[in-house]
Amino acid sequence: MKIVNGNFLNNVKGYTAAGVCAGFKKSGKKDLALIFSECSAVSAATFTTNKAKAACVLINMENIKNETTRAIITNSGQANACTGYQGYEDAVNITKLVSNELNIQPQEVLQASTGVIGIPIPMDKMEIGIKNICSSLSIEGGEDASNSILTTDTVKKVVSVNVEIDGKKVGISGMAKGSGMINPNMATMLSYIITDANISKDMLNSILKESIENSYNMISVDGDTSTNDMVLSMANGMAENNLIEKKDEKYFILKEAIDYVNTELSKKIARDGEGATKLFETIVVGANTILDAKKCAKAVVSSNLVKCAIFGSDANWGRVICALGYSGADFDPYKVDLYFKSAKGEVQVAREGMLIDYSETLAKEILDEEYITIFVDLNSGESEATSWGCDLTYKYVEINGEYRT
Repeated sequence: MKIVNGNFLNNVKGYTAAGVCAGFKKSGKKDLALIFSECSAVSAATFTTNKAKAACVLINMENIKNETTRAIITNSGQANACTGYQGYEDAVNITKLVSNELNIQPQEVLQASTGVIGIPIPMDKMEIGIKNICSSLSIEGGEDASNSILTTDTVKKVVSVNVEIDGKKVGISGMAKGSGMINPNMATMLSYIITDANISKDMLNSILKESIENSYNMISVDGDTSTNDMVLSMANGMAENNLIEKKDEKYFILKEAIDYVNTELSKKIARDGEGATKLFETIVVGANTILDAKKCAKAVVSSNLVKCAIFGSDANWGRVICALGYSGADFDPYKVDLYFKSAKGEVQVAREGMLIDYSETLAKEILDEEYITIFVDLNSGESEATSWGCDLTYKYVEINGEYRT
């Protein structure tokens, strides 16, 4: 696998993209993005578990069943969630407007919206924006597209890799947005994974479903699961490798690459948490089961008390033990060993669930770094899991206290 630097889509064949300003944001920044496959592609998706699903999610849950997909359109500024029947009709009309401009079927259009909940999309601006963006598609347009989907994000999030399958170069590129309302159980989090691999719809779906369990579903910024979050993937076959239609060596080569893209995008989302200054990961080993390991790891990065301690560089290890204890995992708290690690070194702060003598000075130096690892050994089994989160700062409250204004 080769990591590729550059704009979204530069390493995949048969795709174009664009990002334009349609007037959805008061800031005047680009706020409408489009990804288009020049030929028929198969697609797969995962969607939020929130019962109050946005209109775009409901439309996509139907359109993803179509055998082919050609386009993904995203507006930023209004979530079109909790907007009732009219919001749903607007979402339907968006697919029709895009399909008319691109000469494809409405069922071949997937869509996403992100922004303030309860605010309908201004369809007069959307209609003009769609005409504009469909005439602006290009390979270089991936740069504008990756910026147009952002809301409170401070940076764009793009990861691209190449692999070789059947002697053919296969490209995989992903772009995402997400900064707040992040606690995916498949957060507001949007991610698009595009590849030119030749793969069946069933196998692409299998890869995506498995991949999100160890990537997006293992991050947390603030514990809120959005109405709009989704991961969408398209594969158009233009790499011309032999069709991947079973779980063979080719399948696992592609899966490893997609796993990498999703994991790196997840870490970028966690690091860009609203107001965040640090990214921290929690590695849990020695669990009885994978499920126990995941419950423990996710509980730690989701704990507001742990996140505050990370912000303050306070080695308050008792908060970690506390989070493990309410995670629902099966373990013995009097077997737990706990360490803090970073580029400044490593310090063990608890043994067998109790305080040990350690250097508070070293612990603070370790926690002052921007990338920190909380290492937990449950000493109960052979399973392990990793999760990612960010610190909780004063800025988070400021951003969300004034989100609409």
